[in-house]
Amino acid sequence: MGLPINRWYVVASTDEIGAEPLARQVCGKRVVLFRDADGDIVCLDDRCSHRGFPLSAGRVVDGQIQCNYHGLRFDNCGRCTWAPGQDRIPSRANIVAHTTAVQGPWVWLWVGDLTAPDPGLLPRFPWLDDPDWAVVHGMEPLAARYGLLVDNLLDLSHETFLHAGFIGTPEVAETPITTEVDEDAGVIRVSRHMEAAECPPFYSESTGLQSPIDRWQDIEYHAPGNYLLHIRVAPHGQDPADDDNGKAAYVKVLYGITPSTESTTLDFWAVCRNFAIDDDEVSAFMAKMNREVVLQDVEALDQLEVYLAEQEAAGVTPVEVSFKIDTGGLAGRRMVEAMS
Repeated sequence: MGLPINRWYVVASTDEIGAEPLARQVCGKRVVLFRDADGDIVCLDDRCSHRGFPLSAGRVVDGQIQCNYHGLRFDNCGRCTWAPGQDRIPSRANIVAHTTAVQGPWVWLWVGDLTAPDPGLLPRFPWLDDPDWAVVHGMEPLAARYGLLVDNLLDLSHETFLHAGFIGTPEVAETPITTEVDEDAGVIRVSRHMEAAECPPFYSESTGLQSPIDRWQDIEYHAPGNYLLHIRVAPHGQDPADDDNGKAAYVKVLYGITPSTESTTLDFWAVCRNFAIDDDEVSAFMAKMNREVVLQDVEALDQLEVYLAEQEAAGVTPVEVSFKIDTGGLAGRRMVEAMS
């Protein structure tokens, strides 16, 4: 699976960007993020134009980033404003400034044609900014290619086994899925609606619901790097789609799937909920448990990457057997390949 460019990818959380430079790599491109004198987020090439020293190893001085090698300074537009011994600084000393966009706690970076960032391709995740929803979030790096994470998130049957004791119950693997592929919109939808299911700890301890529950999982994958899981849980027999019943709990699990290199990934995640929105204990619980779930995925996918890299180094094409549960994942592979 290639690395599609001319797309928006989550590059950081707003709370990561402060007085110190932050280095990130997206689709092989190295960038540095910091805040200027007005507190606005700046994203530049992570390379000093003088000798190529990484600017992320420098520091922010009066809202500009200063190279720690020879002291060149760059403003929020990438313009070199100072160089040692120079009265006049040539324009070729300037570096590239990148377009970013912010929604809630996430910062997206436009990767590709610098002259044509497309706001229409920026995903719309309104729950990140909605005061009626509480949000917890985090990021974990993977030593694995991002296509493995796409596969993982489009086939949630693995929850039963990999995430038992957290979010996995037998019904997840036992319940058939429906899959819809919208090639024109670049969206894949995978749904699993479970009835009279066991209530896993992630929901029982945050909502107070007890087994049995009716549990809906409706996935939207917006290729290549944005994923939304609509979750509805309600007491068994109480329609989870009934927004006014007062007993259902709704959760949105968001992922920013960001390819860092051909074989590494930044796994940004956020959990949004419409219940107990002012309860700090519920927020702490959901943040801790979701991070543990993500780390289980990270461990599994890192192991898969080792196997795949060994096979590729040996010139061997790994043999796979696919099943109905892979319908969404296989569609995702084809869709991303067409974008690459």
